[in-house]
Amino acid sequence: MKNANKVKFEGQIDPNTGKTAVYAPLIAEIEAASWPGPRRSSGSAMGAILAIGRASTTKRKFTQLENSQSFPCSAASVVGARNWSRILARYRNPSDCRAILEIVITALPLVALWILMWATLDFGYWFALPLAFPAAGFLVRLFMIQHDCGHGSFFRHQAANDLIGRVIGVLTLTPYGFWRRTHAMHHAGSGNLDRRGFGDVDTLTVNEYRARSIWGRLRYRLYRHPLVMFGIGPAYLFILRHRLPIGLMRRGWQPWISTMATNFAIALIAATITWTIGLKAFLLVHLPILLLAASVGVWLFYVQHQFEHAVWKRGREWNLHETALHGSSHYDLPVLLAWFTANIGVHHVHHLCSRIPYYRLPSVLRDYPELRDIGRLTLVDSFRCVRLALWDETQCRLVAFHEVSASD
Repeated sequence: MKNANKVKFEGQIDPNTGKTAVYAPLIAEIEAASWPGPRRSSGSAMGAILAIGRASTTKRKFTQLENSQSFPCSAASVVGARNWSRILARYRNPSDCRAILEIVITALPLVALWILMWATLDFGYWFALPLAFPAAGFLVRLFMIQHDCGHGSFFRHQAANDLIGRVIGVLTLTPYGFWRRTHAMHHAGSGNLDRRGFGDVDTLTVNEYRARSIWGRLRYRLYRHPLVMFGIGPAYLFILRHRLPIGLMRRGWQPWISTMATNFAIALIAATITWTIGLKAFLLVHLPILLLAASVGVWLFYVQHQFEHAVWKRGREWNLHETALHGSSHYDLPVLLAWFTANIGVHHVHHLCSRIPYYRLPSVLRDYPELRDIGRLTLVDSFRCVRLALWDETQCRLVAFHEVSASD
């Protein structure tokens, strides 16, 4: 079994070969560390069954540690988290028929609402604008399908995942190949204070914030302000930043090809629609849908990792399975919102076993209710997370700016 702490990133030197390590963009290679052997052999299947049996005998002790409010930063049930990864592996098999159905019930309503919104412009913009809200919900759901494609969990074959992921990436303004790579890096280093900066929300520790100049503190406060984080920031991210492979500009030609091909397809579709209905109508319809969906998407990602009792660690204290389970929240949304967001709120299970299709995540919670309370946040709870901005390495929790100011 591979050591989860030895995930290699591009640019690092492999001590065994002396050569530069190349980061694998697929999450499957990360999750291989949690599987006891090749899945196609009868012996490995028996090993999985035995792993389930061993985990079930320790379930009572493990459950006592799973409460997110009392989980200590220094005492992580690493063995338990790894056992959960093995147990949940049986939910990883996708259904192609179900995948096609999910695309149909998401894409067709989005197209229908888009056309209906355009058709009602003549009755007044305030009559048409409310339709942008459900349309944005379907666009968010479409992005979640792209997300599962990036993990190789939506279709059985990777070629189908890549094809659909690239097509949806044009509609979500997100270059699939580039995003998949940075998102894989996010999964590989989530909760690691030494590997921040890829596919995550910038988070400073209390000491790092105190060490900054007044101007540096002001910039960070501005970045974490809700108006910027959930308003200006999402618009900048999806409309401007995704047009260049920022962060991977020196990592070869693949990020550039992914980004530029997506840009070309976006320009072609936008030009065609503009030529058909006019630029004003196109912007009046699509811009509010895009901006709403972008803000919701960033909000979801924020809440999934920016909650008080998350887990952040350094160096050898960091463990892939532990931080996956305890460093990601269970955003327990109402049924309708959970459907529109494709169960992405079950994020702790997703990080622990990212090859599980989103439509199987509720089954995991039904079969293992002890996972429900780990990192659980309700809709009301989530609004309190907005004020949290700094990781306190002493208290092992996220704190607000005023808590730091009061202690200075």
